[in-house]
Amino acid sequence: MKNLKNWVGEITGAFSATLKHAFAERDTVCYPAEKPDLPERWRGRIILTVTPEGEERCVACYLCSSVCPSSAITIQGAEREDDERRYAEKFEIDFTRCIFCGLCEEACPTRAIQTTNDFEMGASSRAELVYDKSRLLENHTGKYPDFDYFKRAGVPIRGKDVGEGANEKPPVDVYTLLP
Repeated sequence: MKNLKNWVGEITGAFSATLKHAFAERDTVCYPAEKPDLPERWRGRIILTVTPEGEERCVACYLCSSVCPSSAITIQGAEREDDERRYAEKFEIDFTRCIFCGLCEEACPTRAIQTTNDFEMGASSRAELVYDKSRLLENHTGKYPDFDYFKRAGVPIRGKDVGEGANEKPPVDVYTLLP
């Protein structure tokens, strides 16, 4: 009799749980047709951005490749001939190795490398997931529309010498500080 009582209790409990979840609101979405809501700090596909004037922000300082724990970033720097400004001649990210930790974005002093909300990066081969500079470079400023590293950092650029920027002080001649 005790076994029969337990058996009936288990059957009615399981049946009530089934009925409860059969009419509850669904937690899943029909993915390709309906996009999921992503958090604001989501770290998806990595892009390279440009300054408000349209020039590349990356100065090939190698900080992003140095902090990358999976060694997914490859950079080869060079200097422009007209103003000797450094730029990334070659910039590659291997998304088969990238773990989307965001350390590269945090390390970038020029805010050139940024993460986006794009997570749809399907490919049919591993080679297609190695993005070169032409696939990474976006023609917009990204999350920081007014930021220009060269105007803030006291670096001479075309049309402005060191210390002539809006928020810059002229450089200090260290030899005048000597006794």
